[in-house]
Amino acid sequence: MIYVLEGHALKHAVEEMLLHLVPAEIPAEAETVPEQGDFCVSRLHVQDGTAEASAEVRLHGVTRTAQRTASVAGLDALGEKRVVTEIVKLAIFDAAVPGLPEKPEWGSLTGVRPAKLARGLMARGRSRGETAQYFREQYQVSAARTALTVRAAAHAQAAIDLLPDDEVSLYIGIPFCPSRCAYCSFVSHSVEKSAALIPPYVDALCAELEQTGRLLEDTGLKLSSIYIGGGTPTTLTADQLARLMDCVAKTCNLSRLREYTVEAGRPDTITAEKMAAIRAGGADRVSINPQTMNDAVLARIGRRHNAAQVLEAYALARNAGFPVINMDTIAGLEGDTPESFRHTMDTLIGLKPENITVHTLAIKRGADLSDKAANAQQHDRVKEMLDYASSALTQAGFGPYYLYRQKFTAGGFENVGWCQPGTESLYNIAMMEEIQTILSAGAGGVSKRVERETGKITRFTNPKYPKEYMEAGERIDAGKRRLILQK
Repeated sequence: MIYVLEGHALKHAVEEMLLHLVPAEIPAEAETVPEQGDFCVSRLHVQDGTAEASAEVRLHGVTRTAQRTASVAGLDALGEKRVVTEIVKLAIFDAAVPGLPEKPEWGSLTGVRPAKLARGLMARGRSRGETAQYFREQYQVSAARTALTVRAAAHAQAAIDLLPDDEVSLYIGIPFCPSRCAYCSFVSHSVEKSAALIPPYVDALCAELEQTGRLLEDTGLKLSSIYIGGGTPTTLTADQLARLMDCVAKTCNLSRLREYTVEAGRPDTITAEKMAAIRAGGADRVSINPQTMNDAVLARIGRRHNAAQVLEAYALARNAGFPVINMDTIAGLEGDTPESFRHTMDTLIGLKPENITVHTLAIKRGADLSDKAANAQQHDRVKEMLDYASSALTQAGFGPYYLYRQKFTAGGFENVGWCQPGTESLYNIAMMEEIQTILSAGAGGVSKRVERETGKITRFTNPKYPKEYMEAGERIDAGKRRLILQK
């Protein structure tokens, strides 16, 4: 869709809203309104402490306008930008929605962390009911998505109450996989091509963990949760996993550790020996990620395992004694159908894992924008899948405990972590809601320093690729120390 900006330069906000509302049309800025076709003109005027945003949108030959106003008196530059950005987006939403076949489930919200927004409203004195009402009226979020958001926000607040200021969490990244899945956007390396990198990578990772342990000791910080993710951590051998986890135990203070997750990931990498090593290393939560129980879909997305291997991997994890097992699935995979997805959900629920995470397919970052737009249009099919998942999981005693959104997800939907009571993943909540400092080890790891009182977040990123990472030990240590010790 062609768009024109007048009185402001909030290009990103305008494009984000247009893609949210009309994903089939790629936004393109112009200086003048075209004579034919769809367009959007976004205007902003700020005077005497009042900001007024207006939008003129033509869809399918019909032009509509809308306005939003807000006070910006007394706000600093950052506060004013937040307010004007919101009303610019809301004006476009108001003008465009009457011309759409149906209102988006997430209303005017385009952000990744809706529960964080809800939690902020609650922190300023709104009850859960008042927060839900604000979401429905101000942002026009559907009742179902509002309920998800408010419940996730409540879980996040409960997690905050459990996390003292002198605790942080640790992420350890293993950027290797047996093969690359068709939908994946993460920087990971297939073992077939990168097997020789794994031993020196583990060496470098253990060295970084020793640095991290010294940093924790110097600052008096304790770990509340650990998450070993990827990639696929179980591409490592049982001996390599044991060595890595032994390094964690020897170098980091685990006296307050309440959760230790290893993302076992793909069933074709899971063995009894690896499960035993992970459990002996101290992990009490493991994730097995089938994504679907349809063999044809598994083959289509590049998975080299079948549904039967998922069942075998689950049995191995359960027999190893893990008290909490998570299983991932994805709604919207190419070739999957609502009927097939229901079979996947029924099978996973029947296994009785403590956690089930339901993702919505997000097209990888490097994909063509038109492919991303096409994926975002899969509303009806994916909604049917997610509605079934929500209903079936609720009936089985699960509740949603965290959620997040991504750009270019199928149908514009969300990713939701479901759990049986008392089995919430503390790390997932802390990471997604940005309520705790996270130290990250490994290639591409992003450490985040969170200041709770102000909400300020500062980041330090490790080199992305394993070879670069393995040569940057001193620089990584210095960068993390600057991050954590800043005043």
